[in-house]
Amino acid sequence: MKKCWIFVFGMFVFCSGAAHAEEVGSVDTVFKLFGPDHKIVVEAFDDPDIKNVTCYISRAKTGGIKGGLGLAEDTSDAAISCQQVGPIELSDKIKQGKDKGTVVFQKRTSLVFKKLQVVRFYDEKRNALIYMSYSDKVVDGSPKNALSAVPIIPWAHTTP
Repeated sequence: MKKCWIFVFGMFVFCSGAAHAEEVGSVDTVFKLFGPDHKIVVEAFDDPDIKNVTCYISRAKTGGIKGGLGLAEDTSDAAISCQQVGPIELSDKIKQGKDKGTVVFQKRTSLVFKKLQVVRFYDEKRNALIYMSYSDKVVDGSPKNALSAVPIIPWAHTTP
């Protein structure tokens, strides 16, 4: 029994170590008499490695009693949009093409086995950052995904 609790605690610590998003807003999609309603949640996070890139994710969040207790599994539906919000400076690792896909965001979407992830790629030829969101599951992932590209342009700061 003690080993089971150690495993559960270890999984909780592992899942909680990922980057966290800031909730921007939400809309209810299905009324639930008991527990919270089903929702679409909009969250924002900043790329942890590249300053001045912010991504917005909208994702489904299951309500009801299971959802309120954190036991429900959210669907794999999500959308992403990323923007340059200031001057971007790429690290040498990214400029040299050594960034073949880096996980920049993770969010647990079930009790243990499913998570929403955002992976960043660098397209050197087009000088752009590409962010792909998808959902994975230990046994059976989903091909549902969304994509956003951020062209790296010189930042022109204008004053009125």
